Amino acid sequence: MGDAGRMRIQAREPVTDSRPAPWCLLVLCLLSSCASARGSEADALLQERLGGDTTAFTTTRNAFSLSARNLTNAERRQFEVGDSFFEQNWVAAPASTTARDGLGPTFNAPSCSSCHALDGRARPPAGPEDTAPGLLIRLSVPGTLADGRAPGDPRYGTQLQDRALPSIPAEGRVAIRYEAIHGAYADGEPYTLLAPRYALEDLAFGPLHPDARLSPRIGPAVIGLGLLEAIPEAAIRALADPDDRDGDGISGRPNEVWDARRGAAALGRFGWKANVPTVEQQVAAAFHGDIGITSSLFPDENCPPVQTDCQAALHGGRPEVPDERLLKVVFYTRTLAVPAMRDVDDPEVRAGARSFLQAGCAKCHAPTFTTGEHAVPALSHQVIYPYTDLLLHDMGEGLADGRPDFQATGREWRTPPLWGIGLVPNVNRHTRFLHDGRARSLAEAILWHDGEGAAAREAFRTMPRAARAALLRFLEAL
Repeated sequence: MGDAGRMRIQAREPVTDSRPAPWCLLVLCLLSSCASARGSEADALLQERLGGDTTAFTTTRNAFSLSARNLTNAERRQFEVGDSFFEQNWVAAPASTTARDGLGPTFNAPSCSSCHALDGRARPPAGPEDTAPGLLIRLSVPGTLADGRAPGDPRYGTQLQDRALPSIPAEGRVAIRYEAIHGAYADGEPYTLLAPRYALEDLAFGPLHPDARLSPRIGPAVIGLGLLEAIPEAAIRALADPDDRDGDGISGRPNEVWDARRGAAALGRFGWKANVPTVEQQVAAAFHGDIGITSSLFPDENCPPVQTDCQAALHGGRPEVPDERLLKVVFYTRTLAVPAMRDVDDPEVRAGARSFLQAGCAKCHAPTFTTGEHAVPALSHQVIYPYTDLLLHDMGEGLADGRPDFQATGREWRTPPLWGIGLVPNVNRHTRFLHDGRARSLAEAILWHDGEGAAAREAFRTMPRAARAALLRFLEAL
């Protein structure tokens, strides 16, 4: 602007000094400083070691399945034992394989890896004939139990089990149909989103409660969970702004949940609604709800009163997974390595980091934390880049499930970590994202953002095509 102004002056009158006026120098300096600051902030996002010393430098199909790189040899052996329990199918009791019997009686999957193939992300079924596990339906009715949870459906409990042992009826199955939503970027390029509509069919024990609330959930990748657990609670709470006092439209807040081991309220960190406080409870809850395996944290079979065949079925011990075995799987899931960021020197990736910041994505997808002390020393005092604040955010009506989960409302979801997201196509051979896998690409996932995410979505939607491509390229590098 200063150069153009000087050219106009020269056309009218002689100029004896062609140097910029002092005010021009000040403006140019300020502009340069601002650009430098933005560039420096973006450069700080371009870190290969997303998981600190745990980081694995790999892009293979096993990119989510390696142990933290800084484990001791003894810890790696412990990791391998936990891996075997994570990977192998559980079987019906009684069985000769007593270490892995107790499946069901009703369940969604026979193993942890069924929903987290290669420790990665599941996808929704491709059609009515697709029976691959990975999508489940949480259920509840209005009300609050003593520990803060919502009560389950009287006939089907808190989760629909679509599989069962022989001679025991499965609870039902989920049917999905999609409605197309058409839109366009500011430059006229069209896009189409798919809005899923869920229905439960072939219900074995009669209709759902008339006020039943359904929430679809997809199995996420399980990398870096121990690092997230090691983030100091104060660091997470410091990012909360429930009343939006800074006026930026972002009002993240923590979920206050029940810690079953301690018997006390705790900060939620895990699950799509931050409804679980620890990795141990997350693993035990998945054993119970997904596989039908009891533990010391969840000792009762998942059989509502009307399901008499389920209640009469043989069990695999009380509990079916003793603490010793449970903690092996917990150690495994705590110590899965985070893959390194790729292409940090690629100009488009660098430009994408700037677009990520300019769009406001980092307001919820907080780039970095430093972990505190953890029971696993390898996870302690690590500078990590998970791209999450672990807080709840209102994401608008389009993504709402209408189902409260402790303090989370039916419109709120936890900010999911972004580390590893660009390797999902390599590992799991698909590009389905968001809590129910409705988004068929990272671009669609961004375009579904609303509520507190609406400003970032609009910034992305109205970017020039090259800037959009760069932002997506940045995400693909994570």
